[in-house]
Amino acid sequence: MSWISVLALMFTSKVGLLLCALPVAFVFFIINIFGSYLIFGGVPGLEQMVRNEQLSVAQFSLVPIPFFVLMGEVLFHTGLAMKSIDAVDAVIRRVPGRLAVVALVAGTVFSAISGSTIATTAMLGSLLLPQMLQRNYEPKTAMGPILAIGGVDILIPPSGLAVLLGSLAGISISGLLVGGIVPGLILSALFIGYVLIRCWLNPTLAPSYDDGKPQEGNPWVRLAITILPLIGVFAIVVISMTGGWATPTESSALGAVATVVLAACYGCLTRQSLWKSLLGTVSISGSLLFIIVGATTFAQLLSFSGATAGLVAVIESSQFSQTTILIGMLGILLILGFFIDQTSIMMITLPFYMPLLRNMGVDLIWFGILYLLCMQIGLLTPPFGLLLFVLKGVAPPGISIGMIYRAALPYVWLTMLMMALIFVIPAMVTAFVPN
Repeated sequence: MSWISVLALMFTSKVGLLLCALPVAFVFFIINIFGSYLIFGGVPGLEQMVRNEQLSVAQFSLVPIPFFVLMGEVLFHTGLAMKSIDAVDAVIRRVPGRLAVVALVAGTVFSAISGSTIATTAMLGSLLLPQMLQRNYEPKTAMGPILAIGGVDILIPPSGLAVLLGSLAGISISGLLVGGIVPGLILSALFIGYVLIRCWLNPTLAPSYDDGKPQEGNPWVRLAITILPLIGVFAIVVISMTGGWATPTESSALGAVATVVLAACYGCLTRQSLWKSLLGTVSISGSLLFIIVGATTFAQLLSFSGATAGLVAVIESSQFSQTTILIGMLGILLILGFFIDQTSIMMITLPFYMPLLRNMGVDLIWFGILYLLCMQIGLLTPPFGLLLFVLKGVAPPGISIGMIYRAALPYVWLTMLMMALIFVIPAMVTAFVPN
């Protein structure tokens, strides 16, 4: 069977099974079983598949995923997140679009200590969206910032998706984590600037209000007491990696321990909240590891059949420039993001992208950040953007999915602007990554 036939058969099978609404991990297990039997050769091929899958998750580099997820779960289940929101709100009482800005600032802080985009969006949506609508915020102005800042979680460490990308693509995990900091912060600043300008030009989008609550002490002192320790946890994770004092795995463990200790110092840690945090961590991490198991064998089948080498050779023999090829690769990611979840996109594209990128001599960390930005856009684009449905699940009655689609659109354009800047100025990523 030619490599073109193998490629067509595997991808049509994958798309068909995904359209049947089967879980992603099950789709890859089904394809891998039949593919291993046919390509690797009968029962020995199935035995090889089992060995490959065991080795795919028995990697030290994957350990940060559960630790990063645990940091976010502790943040949300102990109530530290709500303390941070209240502290930020007390400081910016007179800012236009106050609660929308609170969502963006607090979400940026949460991104620095949480590895879960879903948890960030669900928490901000359930806490702040009802308040904004109650105070007559225009629905798009209320929902857009919550959706947008949930996606920024992908860039700012700790990021579980960055660890997953680094592991599957063979890119430096610490490089991806550190390389996403500056683009993530700039993107947050773009979102905040957009909200401030819109609300300043049209105050009816977010009417000012006084909640009638008396100020308890100096709000800036309260903000420092609440936020600085969280930033300290972020600093522990990043500085220990960039300083060469710890590997990404060790840094993630330090961050998880620091988050639990911080919650205990605030008196927020209970047996029940810790148990819920651990259960959430096991659920999210387990699903990711199952996906990694399927993705690794799938990539090996493509490589062994000659499909990967064949497709790479066809692209390299074309007359397109390197810039055109890179733009085309990013365009494919954006198109896939309309229809497929982020982990599936990784498993579909990385077996072909990585050999091609290495042959072209592209900086893998730079392209990895662009890749993550495409994944972020995919979270916000209809019809299947995951964060759109997360927000719909926690939104008050009367909020339609169409309204949520329209709320996300300006932030999709701003994220694409950020992609263009990084594409033209790679130093925005590479200048801050330690050697």
